Amino acid sequence: MNLGAFSISLGIKNLKNSKEFYEKLGFAQFAGDEEHNFLIMKNGETLIGLFQGMFEGPMLTFNPGWDQSAQNIDAFTDVHEIKDRLKAAGLEVTQETGEKDGPASFTVIDPDGYPILIDQHR
Repeated sequence: MNLGAFSISLGIKNLKNSKEFYEKLGFAQFAGDEEHNFLIMKNGETLIGLFQGMFEGPMLTFNPGWDQSAQNIDAFTDVHEIKDRLKAAGLEVTQETGEKDGPASFTVIDPDGYPILIDQHR
């Protein structure tokens, strides 16, 4: 099962301050919109999502169908198949969005309470 591109998403308090901090660590804005209170910062192949006011704490994020540069990849495991496999394995799936095919997302919680977002954009 290929989960796609990986990033850590952070629920932050101040987008400007966080952006400046991560720029000092060598990250540059890759995607996102300050007017919508989120940025995706990139350093090499490492991605960090900064989200102000959307959720608290850290969240692991996977994007099926994308590589680390948000480019479509040919062969990937569709989000709906991933969800079905995880449910069959006994995991609780929450915050499901989307239709039966195409873009969709869901969350599972790891044993220590960390959310894992599976978010397919295609």
